[in-house]
Amino acid sequence: MTIADKNVFHAVMAAAAFALAGCYAGPGVSGSFDKTFTVTGHMRLELSNPSGDVEVTGSADGQVHVHGDVRANGMGFDKPQERLNETLANPGIEQRGDTIRVGKHFSNMRNLTITYKIEVPHDTEMNLSVVSGALHIRNVRGPVTTQGASGSIRVEQIERDAQLTSMSGSVEASDVGGDVRASSASGELTITNAKGDVRAHSLSGSVKVVNPGGRVETDDASGSIDIEGAQFDAKAHDVSGEIVIRGDPGQHGYWDLKTVSGSVNVYVPSTSNFRFAADAISGEIRADIPIVIEEQGKHSLRAHVGNGGGRVEVRTVSGEIHVSGAN
Repeated sequence: MTIADKNVFHAVMAAAAFALAGCYAGPGVSGSFDKTFTVTGHMRLELSNPSGDVEVTGSADGQVHVHGDVRANGMGFDKPQERLNETLANPGIEQRGDTIRVGKHFSNMRNLTITYKIEVPHDTEMNLSVVSGALHIRNVRGPVTTQGASGSIRVEQIERDAQLTSMSGSVEASDVGGDVRASSASGELTITNAKGDVRAHSLSGSVKVVNPGGRVETDDASGSIDIEGAQFDAKAHDVSGEIVIRGDPGQHGYWDLKTVSGSVNVYVPSTSNFRFAADAISGEIRADIPIVIEEQGKHSLRAHVGNGGGRVEVRTVSGEIHVSGAN
């Protein structure tokens, strides 16, 4: 090694030693905080949390109670006790009029995990965002908007609309008084007892809709679609998963069911009245209920059930199409 190389080597080692002198790699520390705010009438909650679960519950005392459990990890260049003390002293919560914002210091929360338990008045709308953690919201008027990256999202007893988006976590919504919009890249979607329309979109997770009060629109790339209790228009498009639908299209409903490499199973009451059109390029078409055939080919069928009425159109490339009585 030349003298020049030695000088470079010693300079690099000195810089590394200087950097490591400020680095802390000990155990993490924990603490908690509580904040209470008084509000009147309708309010809005906005929250951003890089890491940690969030639970929000509607109450009736006219106040907002925020409890946070904080964990400062023992790694990086910040000493965890100092980071914890700073966060407990200033947790980044503010009230401006009828809006409360939680998690103002989003960019400064490295190596921190905060788990929130929040109580809000029932008449609250909210927009919540969590990068790594689960979201659970119940018993609020709404509307509710959520975004999640790697945790589950669950909402229940929401009086108005809910818009729920997750990257890799499951999404579950139940007892929503308005419309539901749900999407996930790789998580399951389950929507139960929504009084309004339902739109559910997934790339690689299954989609299940139970007792929708309005129209249903679903699409999936590699998971199954299951719709139970359909009474109005229903659209289910899949690439490589099975489609199952139970219900009654009625006199005016339109069911549009398409899949590339999965089967389609339609379950309807014996009293149903609808026109039926099915196309299966390389799969079988079967009907286990009384139908009146109007036109039939090797891979297609046109018929009507009862006196006609609504429309059920099914198309698959390499899967079976099966229509049978409700079970």
